[in-house]
Amino acid sequence: MENIQTIQDFYKNKCNWMPEVIQKEIGHFNVFRREEYCGNAAKPIPYSRKDYYKISLIIGKNKYFYADKSIDIDKSALVFSNPMIPYSCESTGDKQEGAFCIFTESFFFHFGNIKDYPVFQPGNNPIFFPVAKELKELKEIFNKMLKEINSDYIYKYDLLRAMVMELVHKAIKMEPAKATLYQGSNANTRIASLFTELLERQFPIESPMQNMQLRMPADFAESLSVHINHLNRALKIVTGKTTSQLIADRILQEARILLKHTDWNISEIGYCLGFEEPSHFIGFFKKNTTQTPRAYRK
Repeated sequence: MENIQTIQDFYKNKCNWMPEVIQKEIGHFNVFRREEYCGNAAKPIPYSRKDYYKISLIIGKNKYFYADKSIDIDKSALVFSNPMIPYSCESTGDKQEGAFCIFTESFFFHFGNIKDYPVFQPGNNPIFFPVAKELKELKEIFNKMLKEINSDYIYKYDLLRAMVMELVHKAIKMEPAKATLYQGSNANTRIASLFTELLERQFPIESPMQNMQLRMPADFAESLSVHINHLNRALKIVTGKTTSQLIADRILQEARILLKHTDWNISEIGYCLGFEEPSHFIGFFKKNTTQTPRAYRK
C-alpha cells in the first residue's frame, strides 16, 4: 500500500494546479465533475489512505476497493471515503459521469463531528446503490454544490456543509451495497494493512489524558467487521504474529518511549496504554522485558 495521499497530492495528481491557500484552521472543501477526472487519460487512484474525506456520486461501470473488500458498480453508486480506510477505484467502462466533493475534518469544526456518522465509520459499508428517484436527488445536490462553490455568496460554505450533511442523511436512509471479500494472499495483505492503520492511528501518546480506544483483538475485529478468527489468521499469514502479539509489541514500544522521554508516573502511562490498574501494566511490562517500568526508567 502506498503512503497516505494528502490533499495537496490530490491537486498535484488530478488537477495539475494548487489552490492558493489550503487553510488548516478553517478547513478545505471543493467539488468536481467526475467525468473531468476519470477515464483512460486520468491517473489511477493509488490504493492508499487519504488525509481528507470524499463523497462520490459514481455513474458508470467501476470496481471499488476498500479495506479487504471490493464492490462492482454496474450503474451508479454513492460512495463515502474517510481518512482511516485505504481505498481505490478502477473504471471498468468507457462512459463515466457523476461528481465528487472532498473536504478536511476541520471543515466541520464547530459544526458537529462528521467522523461519527456511520457512513464514515470503519467497519461499515460505505457504498450505496440509489434507485432512480434517489439518483435524481443526488445529482441535484451535487449540481447545487457546483453552482454554489463558484458563487460570491459570503456564507456559501455554510450552505455547502448543509449539502454534505444532506448527502450523509440520504445515504443513512438507504440500504448499503453488499461487499465481496478478497480471496487469497491479497485479502490477507489488505486486512493486515488496515489493522496496522487502525493500530498506528492511536499513537503517539502525547498527553496523560489520552487513552487507547482499540485495545483488544476483539475491538479491532469489530471495527473491521470481520470475525476475530479471520483477523488473527490473516495477520498470522502476513506477519507471522497473532493479533494479540502485534498489539502487545506496539504497546510495549510506546511504553518504553513514555518511560524514557516523559516524567509521567507509572499509573498515568499505564492508563494511557489501556491498563485500568497500575499492577496490570507493571505485570505486562515485566513479562515482556524482564524489568519493571521503574527499573527500566532508571
